[in-house]
Amino acid sequence: MNNYNLTEIARVFQDIHQELDKAVKGQNELIDHLIIAIFSEGHVLIEGIPGLGKTLLVNALANIMGVNYKRIQFTPDLMPSDIIGTTIFDGATSQFQVKKGPVFTNLLLADEINRAPAKTQSALLQAMQERKVNIDGVDYSLGDFFICFATQNPIEMEGTYPLPEAQTDRFLMKLFIDYPTLEEEQEIIKAYRGGFTADRIQTANLRQIIGLEDILAIKEYLKRITVDDQIIDYITRIVAATRGYNGIETGASPRGSIALFLAARIRALFNGRDFVTPDDVKDLVLPVLRHRIILEPEVEIEGEKADDYLIQIVEQIEVPR
Repeated sequence: MNNYNLTEIARVFQDIHQELDKAVKGQNELIDHLIIAIFSEGHVLIEGIPGLGKTLLVNALANIMGVNYKRIQFTPDLMPSDIIGTTIFDGATSQFQVKKGPVFTNLLLADEINRAPAKTQSALLQAMQERKVNIDGVDYSLGDFFICFATQNPIEMEGTYPLPEAQTDRFLMKLFIDYPTLEEEQEIIKAYRGGFTADRIQTANLRQIIGLEDILAIKEYLKRITVDDQIIDYITRIVAATRGYNGIETGASPRGSIALFLAARIRALFNGRDFVTPDDVKDLVLPVLRHRIILEPEVEIEGEKADDYLIQIVEQIEVPR
């Protein structure tokens, strides 16, 4: 296991970003937040219309980071056993054998997660919270590193099932993927002209930057990151302000404070620092908290978004010096 210093860790982050840019053009903020989520070992909900590269992005990440990757296409007839696995009877040995499901991996892509009913969605709850699953009464660990990336389509609601709040809250971040700029779309087409195709990730000529041991070593380095009491106070005041705020029906729980703390430490590392600043916190408020608050119905009818209220709250909270 490598012993990294601050400069080397910051370079690793930048190298991962540069490699991802070979496969996914633009989306710089999204990529930064994804990298932060990975090293926080936090699950991510990605929302965007089809065709913007969500599946490609996660597949490319797995290749660059040298970890196992599996994809599950969520459908209305998907069963919990299709995700976590089941036991089957082996006639040769006259014993039941465990057949592990695709959840046993490092990076799991739950594609269009809201197309499966609540019973199937809940099969991921234990995996996301405890990094283990229960198959016929026996717990099985998912290993030292497991992250779920889930995608959903924001515009096609027919035949979908809203994610329960308990599951939504287990995602470290909710990220939006948007249309590329004109220049970025031209770069995408030029990549295809050069032989790249999204369904064959090897055509992107991605370079593996790190492996699982390196990820664990960098996570271990987090213990050296200083988080001043003023920063903790700043985090908790932002999260607490979402509770009882005019227009917000349900505010973020303490899990939101913890998530903001964990992600802010990684952002500090990302920028080559061993201490967290208020800007680290402010940069992550939207992706970390937007899915943890519920607006009042009349506010939503008027077209207001969670981001609008979080921006207001951040502007009202005094920034520590």
